[in-house]
Amino acid sequence: MIDAQMLAVVALVTLGLSAVVFRKNMIKIVMGISVIGSGVNLFLVSMGYREGSTAPIFTASRNAWMSLPTPQALTLTSIVISLAVTALMLSFAVLFYEKYGSIDTTKRRLKQ
Repeated sequence: MIDAQMLAVVALVTLGLSAVVFRKNMIKIVMGISVIGSGVNLFLVSMGYREGSTAPIFTASRNAWMSLPTPQALTLTSIVISLAVTALMLSFAVLFYEKYGSIDTTKRRLKQ
């Protein structure tokens, strides 16, 4: 049975992938890639969750079940990397606009 988190992950990744494939505006493509990153982060966090578990920082707990800290650390790392990649892609969009006069990938004109 598929739970709500996995449906949200599939919806986010599908929405982002459709923006990357079908949009021609570079800013919308960057936004689609950011949405895909959010879907991946949600997937990582939902994989580390255990029902009825406690936070891994509270070690004197009576409950032996603790949520996994590794996916949370990977998610924090992924957020930082996504921020850097988004900034790099937006700077490429600015350079593309300066060179071709448009951020539409179909309306670029080649300078000779």
